[in-house]
Amino acid sequence: MVASKNKVKIHTQENCSGKVRAVKDALDVLNGKWKLPILISVSSRAKRFKQISKDIDRITDKMLSKELKDLEINQLIKRTVYDTFPPTVEYEITEYGRTLEKVINELADWGMEHRKKIIGK
Repeated sequence: MVASKNKVKIHTQENCSGKVRAVKDALDVLNGKWKLPILISVSSRAKRFKQISKDIDRITDKMLSKELKDLEINQLIKRTVYDTFPPTVEYEITEYGRTLEKVINELADWGMEHRKKIIGK
């Protein structure tokens, strides 16, 4: 956005297009109904696959595996394999993933207000 002397934001086609592109990029990384719940699950501490699965109602193992891989590719979570038998694997949020905490908290607040407005709960 372009700021004038009075620090008023002026919306232009160019910066609106840039904002739309940026939001699309963010949504591409966080798309679907499982990625944010997974990030919330691992935000408190490192967890094993089954612990994450128990935290997130109705996610299949196949979908959880796919989503964990996507989040790892985008550097939002870290996968650590320990040299045990059988191998122990833990997932934890990265520092880069923690940059989403403010966004997730804002979404949660908005979701609660929206629920109140629409269904009164």
